[in-house]
Amino acid sequence: MAAAKIKKGDTVIVLSGKDKGKTGEVTKSMPKDGKVVVAGVNVAVRHRKPTQTNPQGGLERSEAPLHVSKVAHVTKDGRATRVRFEERDGKKVRVAVKTGDVI
Repeated sequence: MAAAKIKKGDTVIVLSGKDKGKTGEVTKSMPKDGKVVVAGVNVAVRHRKPTQTNPQGGLERSEAPLHVSKVAHVTKDGRATRVRFEERDGKKVRVAVKTGDVI
């Protein structure tokens, strides 16, 4: 597979879906599946019955994975940008297309 353009710790914006326009930090990256988990985005709610380990029961909220094509990197001014790879000082680095800044 190609190198991952979005990695853990990157700030991204959601491009489509119910959470369109929300930004957050990538908490988990799954490059083999082509998915990322973003904090506070795509929250799934499960209703849990009370058990011995969780006697209260109730709603369990967790972030579900998003496809990597639905998110884009965020520049310093809050706009979405694509990512390219360049070689600078003999090292392969990720660069924001709109601004030319190293990520």
